[in-house]
Amino acid sequence: MSLRIPDAYRNPTVRTTMLAIFAFGFSGAATGPYMSVVGIRELGLTDTQFSLLMGTASAVNVVISILVGNIADRLGDYRRMMLSVGLFGIAGYGAIYLLPAKSTFILAGLLLLPAYGALNSLLFANARAATNRMKREDVASVNAGVRAMISLSWVLVPGITGVLLTGSASMLPAYLFSTLAAIACLGLIIAFLPKVAPNDALVINHLSYWAALAHVATPRILLRVLGVSLVTSMLHVNGAVLSLIVTGPVKGGVADIGIVIGIVALLEVVFIIALAPLIRRIGAMATLALGTGLYVAYLALLGLSNAVWQVYALSLISGAGAAALISIPITYLQDLIADRPGLGSALISVNMFLGAGLGALIFGVGTSLSGYSGTAILSAVAGGGGILLLLALDGLKLRQASEAS
Repeated sequence: MSLRIPDAYRNPTVRTTMLAIFAFGFSGAATGPYMSVVGIRELGLTDTQFSLLMGTASAVNVVISILVGNIADRLGDYRRMMLSVGLFGIAGYGAIYLLPAKSTFILAGLLLLPAYGALNSLLFANARAATNRMKREDVASVNAGVRAMISLSWVLVPGITGVLLTGSASMLPAYLFSTLAAIACLGLIIAFLPKVAPNDALVINHLSYWAALAHVATPRILLRVLGVSLVTSMLHVNGAVLSLIVTGPVKGGVADIGIVIGIVALLEVVFIIALAPLIRRIGAMATLALGTGLYVAYLALLGLSNAVWQVYALSLISGAGAAALISIPITYLQDLIADRPGLGSALISVNMFLGAGLGALIFGVGTSLSGYSGTAILSAVAGGGGILLLLALDGLKLRQASEAS
């Protein structure tokens, strides 16, 4: 591997960002798998209330991420905004743990935690600003490394949390773990993230907040975000249908679900790191197209599976394809508004929102027409359409641009 990659990771801002985003991922991974248990079973929300809360919270997160990203761009310093939104995570998770009630859960889930979620795009924006003078492939490699830290947290934390709370009458202590992780994240930013000197601050023309929202909504950007969202929607559909297919058509057990998810998550981390030399060789867009092709094949074969060993065998393809789908779009989306790292990184939240929405739509249509196996195949078709849209809009110009640099 080229020595330029280790050089990129020696940057103190990049190192601290990777550690901070692991702590950020830890805070989400500790409670994410158990959120519905706490909200519905322990605090008394109905299924409809919980669904509406999660959907509304996602929309709130998109708006806050765009506005906060725009403010950070105007300041030219992402550290201050990260410190601000980090406090919301401590308050949100801490409030649910210390004051467990339906009203607390709704308030934290609707306002405090979506604001904390904006820290995700700010951390990527900070890494992007730190790598602003690096080659495109190095930027993509750093983004992949930062994204791998989130995947690593999801490999380790849910299982550890489950083991620690085995036999517990309540899953609320998971919110204590998330609070501590949010405190650690904030502490890393305070203690180790270098402060930006006034002369080092990015000089960016100011946009009003409404102008920032309008800028994101231009056809040039929206079409490309739609293409990326169609591709990443496959991840959301897979998350919904995998367990249903494993325990249904392929006649597996609940234990098989956990094992397969763990294997894929671990493979994602390995393949995310391994993508760097491939991106250098063939370019980011070609690598994304290859990864999308692998995931399309995986979902199609998953839909045709009739034995549990086949699902295990598909884990290798799933991990390789997912690695490209969860890492490369980050750099692509940031490049859509390259001169504004905060606003460009906010597109990550927009993509997550649209990807989840499209995934829910595909799941609804697919299950009504052809069952879970057919839904997997329908998702593969949608994802294939997404990468074709991106290639029609941009071709392989990402590779050409990097070669010219």
